Amino acid sequence: MLTNGSKVIAKSLKAQGVTVVFGIVGIPVVEVAEAIIAEGIKFIGFRNEQSASYAAGAHGYLTGRPGVCLVVSGPGVVHALPGVVNATANCWPLLLLGGSSDTYQQGMGAFQEMDQLALLKQHTKYSARPASLLQISNVIDSAVRYSIYGRPGPVYIDLPADLIQAETDDQKLTIKGPVPNPAKSLADLGAVERAALLLTQAKMPLVIIGKGAAYARAEHAIREFIDHSNIPFLPTPMGKGVVPDSHPLCVSAARSKALSDADVVLLLGARLNWILHFGQPPKFSESVKIIQVDIHPEEHHANRRAEVSLVGNVDLIVGQIKEHIPANCHNVRDSPYLGPWFEKVKANVAATEKKLKDDTYPMSYHRAFWEIKKRLPENVIFVSEGANTMDIARSIFDVQEPRCRLDAGTLATMGVGLGFAIAGKRVFLIVAKVCYPNKHVVAIEGDSAFGFSAMELETAIRANTPILIIIINNNGIYHGLDVATYKSTPDNSLPSTALLPDVRYDAIAEAVGGSGYFVRTPDELGQAVEEGLRESHNTCVVINVMIQPGGRKKLDFAWLQTTKTKL
Repeated sequence: MLTNGSKVIAKSLKAQGVTVVFGIVGIPVVEVAEAIIAEGIKFIGFRNEQSASYAAGAHGYLTGRPGVCLVVSGPGVVHALPGVVNATANCWPLLLLGGSSDTYQQGMGAFQEMDQLALLKQHTKYSARPASLLQISNVIDSAVRYSIYGRPGPVYIDLPADLIQAETDDQKLTIKGPVPNPAKSLADLGAVERAALLLTQAKMPLVIIGKGAAYARAEHAIREFIDHSNIPFLPTPMGKGVVPDSHPLCVSAARSKALSDADVVLLLGARLNWILHFGQPPKFSESVKIIQVDIHPEEHHANRRAEVSLVGNVDLIVGQIKEHIPANCHNVRDSPYLGPWFEKVKANVAATEKKLKDDTYPMSYHRAFWEIKKRLPENVIFVSEGANTMDIARSIFDVQEPRCRLDAGTLATMGVGLGFAIAGKRVFLIVAKVCYPNKHVVAIEGDSAFGFSAMELETAIRANTPILIIIINNNGIYHGLDVATYKSTPDNSLPSTALLPDVRYDAIAEAVGGSGYFVRTPDELGQAVEEGLRESHNTCVVINVMIQPGGRKKLDFAWLQTTKTKL
C-alpha cells in the first residue's frame, strides 16, 4: 500500500511518544497536521508561531521529551525562531518542524523560499533535511536523541513540499520506536569526597538550586540532602519548588545576605549568569568556594573558577555527596554564622507583610498580589511574566512542587505567558489529571507582557485548555500614566513606556467565549479570584487588575547592578 511523506512524519512522531503538537498550518504543512490528527496526536493551532514555539519549549521542559512545533515555510519558520532561541537559552528540548519549498525549485525564487537550514543551524543542536521518505523516521529519531541527550536543547527538521507529498510503498518503511531516556552518569568519586569535605567544614554553606535540577527531576534527592545536611538553600526563580519554599531552611527572603556571606556554595543545575550575578563580587564573596554540579562540561568554571567540578547527573551526584556528609553537620539555628541569615529572613518577611496590607488606592503590586495569594490553592502551575510583575511576584508567591513555576527565564523573554500556560495545562491534562483533578494553571502577567500573546486566549478556549489569567495593569511598560495625565499630555510628549490607560483586556476573554473581570479594589479582586478559580475549571478567565500607574518614575534595575565596571 502506498503512503506519503505526511503520514510517515505523523507515524514517526507517534512512535516517539509525541502526544501533542503546537503550531500553525498553511502551505505546505496542512497535510502533515491532518496526518498528525489522524494518528491520534492532539494538534493545537495557534494564532502566532512565536507563541506556538514557546509552548513547545515549555512542554519539553515539563515532560523531559522534546515539545513539537509545526510551522509553514519562510515567515513561519522565522516567527518560530524566538521559541527556538528561548529553548537554547533555557536548555529545553524542542523539535521544530518547518515546511519548505520544493527541492527542485531551490534557487529559483520559490514560494516562501529561504535557506532555513542555514538559519537554524546556528541556533540548534541538530538541523537536517531528510533525503527521502525512507530517511524521515531516522532523521526524527536523531533529532529527538540530540534534543534530550547531554545538555537539552532545540532541534530542527526541514520538510520540503515535495517530500511531504511524495509516495512510497509502506512495506519499505521502518518506523523507529522511542529514543530511550538519557543515561545518567555519576561524578568522579575523589571530587565528590572533596566537595563533601568542603561542605562539612564550611561555616556558612549554601545550596543554590537551579531549573536544571528541576528538569533533572532531582527533587527527592535534593530534599533528602537538605534534610540530612541541614544546609540552607536558595532556589533560582524556576528552581523554586524543587524543595518547597515553605521549608524552614529556605533563605529566599534573605537572598542578598546569603549570597554575600556564603563561604561555600553548592551549585545544583544553575549557571553563574546574570541571574546569579555571574558569581562575582559584591553579590558573592571574593573568597567563596564554588562546588559546581552540571551535566554540561563546558559550563563548568564559567565566569568563576569552581573549587570542585562535578560533571554528571545532578540527581545521582547529590546522592553521592549525601553519602559522604554526616547527618546534621550544620546546627543552623544556633550557629553564630548562619543564625543571622534567618534573622534577616524574619525581618524581610515582616517588612514585606506591611507592604501586602497597604490600603493605598489604586492598589500597589504588593496589595494586589496579597489578595491573589491568599486565595490561590497550593498546587497550581504558576506562570509569570512582565518586568515589575514578574520580579515582585517571585518573592511573594511560594511554590511547593517542582516544575510548577514558568517565567521569562534565562533570556528574560516577554510574550511567553499564554504559550507557557497552554503547554502547562496540556501536560497536566495528559499526565496529572488522575493525581490532581482540580489543578489550576494561573498566569499572572503585566499588561505589556500580555499584549504579546493576547489572541492566544482564543487558542486556549478552542483547544479546551482552561486557564486563569490575571493581568496586573499599570497602563504601561514598567510605568504608565493615569487617564487624566495621559489625556492632558501631548502625543509627542508621552513617555515611551506609556500604554493606553484602562484598556479592557478582560473584554477580549468575553469576545472569544471566556469570562472577564475588571477590578480596581482589593474586595473586587478577591471576589474575582474566587469566582475565576471556579470558572477556570471549564473555560479561560481574565481578571484585569488596575493598580498604581507609577507615572514618570526613573527606571531602576537593581538586579542588573551586579559587578564593578571593568573598562
